Amino acid sequence: MTHAPFAVAVELDGGGAHPAAASAFDRVTEPWLEPRRVAEVVARAERFGFTAATFQDAPLGPSARLDAVQRAAFAAPLTSGIGLLPVVSTAYSEPFHVATQLASLDWASSGRAGWIVRADALGDEAAAYGRPPLDDASAAREAADAVEVARRLWDSWQDDAVIRDVATGRYLDADRLHYADFVGETYAVKGPSIVPRPPQGQLVVASDRVADAEIALVSARDEGAVVARAAELRAEGRARVVVELDVVLDARGVSAERRLAALGGWPDGGSAGGGSADGGRLRWAGDAHGLAALVARLAEVSDGVRLHPAVLDVDLEELGRLVLPALRRTIGFRSPVAGATLRETLGLAKPANRFERTAA
Repeated sequence: MTHAPFAVAVELDGGGAHPAAASAFDRVTEPWLEPRRVAEVVARAERFGFTAATFQDAPLGPSARLDAVQRAAFAAPLTSGIGLLPVVSTAYSEPFHVATQLASLDWASSGRAGWIVRADALGDEAAAYGRPPLDDASAAREAADAVEVARRLWDSWQDDAVIRDVATGRYLDADRLHYADFVGETYAVKGPSIVPRPPQGQLVVASDRVADAEIALVSARDEGAVVARAAELRAEGRARVVVELDVVLDARGVSAERRLAALGGWPDGGSAGGGSADGGRLRWAGDAHGLAALVARLAEVSDGVRLHPAVLDVDLEELGRLVLPALRRTIGFRSPVAGATLRETLGLAKPANRFERTAA
């Protein structure tokens, strides 16, 4: 076991992580377009006791949906303990807008928000934004810059900047607001933010490409590669290591192998069984007991997992009823406490405000 609280996050996008998940629905319309769908799946995830819910974003593609931040914000007042981490791209979006939207999400959730940084450089997405496409190196640089901008903007309001002084009619003390003053290779941001400093001070940032993210997301082809990568990241002093894991479980009297075959197999033709992966993420197709054992092994080298259920309405139930209880018994997994911030749940301290230190 690790010293930090072990986290079990679950991805709640669409019908599930498998491209054929939509075929599992009997309805003509896509239910993930409906706010009620968001409320239902997040409520189930919180009831089961997952550490956090994540929301994949896909501005383009065959399945339309509300963007990830909007879905997380909708879920915020309907939940009380589960962390909410939308996936937000940095390649073509405006960093100032991203930072303020995420700060607002942290306020709406009373400090339970995080940010999964997506840094791919998709050409068709660039066209949708009216921007020239980026290569991978440029996209990674933009991601690092966007995280730095967001952190400066979140700090641009001191925690006590809002004074609500009735006598003078002042809502805030302008002396406690600061310029972000960021100048990068492709843009500059002055600031300050238009949203007060988030309750957590700074949101928890997760990424597989941003070097100073507080959570390093690990995707690898097999368990051995995951262990090696986790050890490498820990040697570099990364605060938290979280393993990405695709999941197909035995469910409703049907084996995982048969369920996966009915879905057309793994999208890239990978093997149907065991903890193998041929497309980036580690994968499990089998029973809940075997998955719990795999996660227990991963807990020796990592600080958490992010589970990607193949078909959400089937696999989420099995994960909540069978896998989480097993992890409570074997590795002492604990669910979030209502009212705790995401940082408190993960055992991360609230960062000091860089501008307060400068002012002092």
